Amino acid sequence: MTPSNSRRTFLKNSLLASGGLVIGVNWLTGCKNASSDAALAMPKEWFNFNGYLKIGENGVVTIFTPNPEFGQNVMTSMPMIVAEELDVDWKKVLVEMAPHDPVNFPPATFGQFTGGSRGIMSKWEPLRNAGAAARQMLRQAAADAWQVPVDEVSTHEGVLKHEKSGKSAGYGEMAAAAAKIPVPEKPTMKEIKDFKLISKSQKNVRGKEIVTGKPMFGVDYKVDGMLIAMIEHPPAFGMKLKSVDGAAAKAMPGIKDVFSIKTYNDGYEKAMFDTNAFPELVAIVGNSTWEVMQAKKALKIEWEPIAAYSETVAGFGGKQTVNVPAGLESSDDHLAKMEAMAAKPGRVVRRNGDPEAAFKKAAKVIERSYSCPHLAHNCMEPMNFFADVKGDKVKVAGPLQAPGIIEPTLAARMGIPVENIEIEMTRMGGGFGRRAYSHYMVEAALISQKVNAPVKLMYSREDDMTNGIYRPAYHAVYRAALDENNNLIAFHVKAGGIPESPLHADRFPAGAIDNYLAEDWKFDSNITIGAFRAPRSNFIAGAEQSFLDELAEVMGKDPIQFRLELLKRANENPVGEKNDYDAARYAGVLELVRDKSNWASPPAGISRGVAAYFCHNTYAAHVLDLTIENGKPVVQKVTSAIDCGMVVNPDAATNMTEGAVTDGIGNALYGEMTFKDGAPEKSNFDKYRIIRMSEAPKAIEVHFVKNEIAPTGMGEPPFPPIFGALANALYKATGKRVYRQPFLGENKVLG
Repeated sequence: MTPSNSRRTFLKNSLLASGGLVIGVNWLTGCKNASSDAALAMPKEWFNFNGYLKIGENGVVTIFTPNPEFGQNVMTSMPMIVAEELDVDWKKVLVEMAPHDPVNFPPATFGQFTGGSRGIMSKWEPLRNAGAAARQMLRQAAADAWQVPVDEVSTHEGVLKHEKSGKSAGYGEMAAAAAKIPVPEKPTMKEIKDFKLISKSQKNVRGKEIVTGKPMFGVDYKVDGMLIAMIEHPPAFGMKLKSVDGAAAKAMPGIKDVFSIKTYNDGYEKAMFDTNAFPELVAIVGNSTWEVMQAKKALKIEWEPIAAYSETVAGFGGKQTVNVPAGLESSDDHLAKMEAMAAKPGRVVRRNGDPEAAFKKAAKVIERSYSCPHLAHNCMEPMNFFADVKGDKVKVAGPLQAPGIIEPTLAARMGIPVENIEIEMTRMGGGFGRRAYSHYMVEAALISQKVNAPVKLMYSREDDMTNGIYRPAYHAVYRAALDENNNLIAFHVKAGGIPESPLHADRFPAGAIDNYLAEDWKFDSNITIGAFRAPRSNFIAGAEQSFLDELAEVMGKDPIQFRLELLKRANENPVGEKNDYDAARYAGVLELVRDKSNWASPPAGISRGVAAYFCHNTYAAHVLDLTIENGKPVVQKVTSAIDCGMVVNPDAATNMTEGAVTDGIGNALYGEMTFKDGAPEKSNFDKYRIIRMSEAPKAIEVHFVKNEIAPTGMGEPPFPPIFGALANALYKATGKRVYRQPFLGENKVLG
């Protein structure tokens, strides 16, 4: 299909419309692998081997990516794993986004959920098995055809060979017969030493389509007869819909209907990702985005305060009761309440030794407090979804991270079985947690059902930024006890937030100190929060690493050497049994970043900070070099060291590290969502400050620890420690410690 408007036109038009609304374009599905400039000849017939792949009679292989793609490049990396075990020429591989399919991609393998940096980690074995099984079936088909032992049939880049007889055949020639062979349950997989594709950089299979503006995102989706819908939500958290008069809006050109919708049925027990800031909304439906935007302005709506309530939410760890208070909250009050909570005893979540006694006899006690505000996700592509409800059949399409988790919610709300729901996943224009909360998919379906037509729901930038889901506001107090010789004898952390604590009690430096105490606390809020890139770690890592640097200075130790000494203790004689990190691997990234950055000899005029952290099963360390120019920090270089096990696609892993570093610096310096009487004070980028191109690091150098450990997370782990590295470099540059994010507001300068 030919698109009626390119994404470049969409970007141009969105600048003319408040909120970044879009003109729909036709959906163009592409499956050409960008590793080949020439289009592959499409087979006349395909033969399915399993849910991950099919092979054509001409030897072309299509590999399906199970997990949604939002820029982490799993659409390249996952097929690489299948292709490695299949032993096929990468140039003969086509890649397609798989539809939602819980049968072929069951929840036992983390389903089709993109989140928690578990994509490659959770699919490593299934993807390898899929490729190895198909390869074994092809070898068996060849052995049967040639009447030779299967052990004598070898493969090489899509060709089957029998050396003794000299016979050979392409995969396509054996595909029909091989597809009829039972799928082996435990196929023989390659030895890691025999990998040819994995750990070799491959270009993004959608790179050309992305840079040339081909339609592939949810905002691009369009079908004949499709209407456009938008929503209006309460202006403040702590308020709800009282009444709506849509008569004037309905009378405007192109408007089909105005009505209210409720995302959940009364009495519905929510699941983990059923979070929704405002479950009752006003929907406006019309022919075009512009017409609907104008009609929104004509709505007459009354809002009223909510009453406090409690609800049961079923999460990964079981059911829990969530209390939602009434009232209109403000950020200034939040900070005061967090400081008050920090002054009280918290809930003890870990205790080693006798920390209270150690603090009493200490010659010196160091105490510091750290805090951060709420943050908005601000995905480049605002929330949107397509829905077409026909009787008891539902077709939905759009950007989401967790189709299998939201599908039961949609089925319950619509009153239809899940087998009558078809979910098509488009490429996401950003996510990192926000699109795990797919209430906007349910909203689109309800609107389509009401107007009895296909509908695309579009959020404006203002709708998106003021509708949640936010990173919580957090607060942490760190204390360290030193003896008369400046030896560390006790460590205490107390952390909490609104409405959750960021504390990971069993992470470093737990396990490295004899007397250790960790406490947490939280207090309820009606401001909706949710997962934000590296949840909880994105704050606590920066606070912890800033405190460790300050502690090292007081003790007269080099910051890296101090950390390595603690990790040596945790490795050789750990305290406690619940430490959730590998001290040797943790030390490994610190040693690597120390060596690669030439830590001991920084360039002249450079202020340098270091930080390291473990989360999502991966170890990351950064050394950040900066200068102060005209009162503003300029990041000259970041040197990064990552231990994520085997790196499937080094280019993609490097890109994720570079993105995490840049994203983290921007959030640390500028990121802040504030509230006044329940209302978000920032609704677009004129007030919500993000990092600009000119403020990105001048250079980012990424190094990976080489090992044969199965791959772990990459999307999130490089993000948390950059906050601490930046804070520590700022101290070196200015002589002043920073304890509260954002470090640098729009009008603030550093001395």
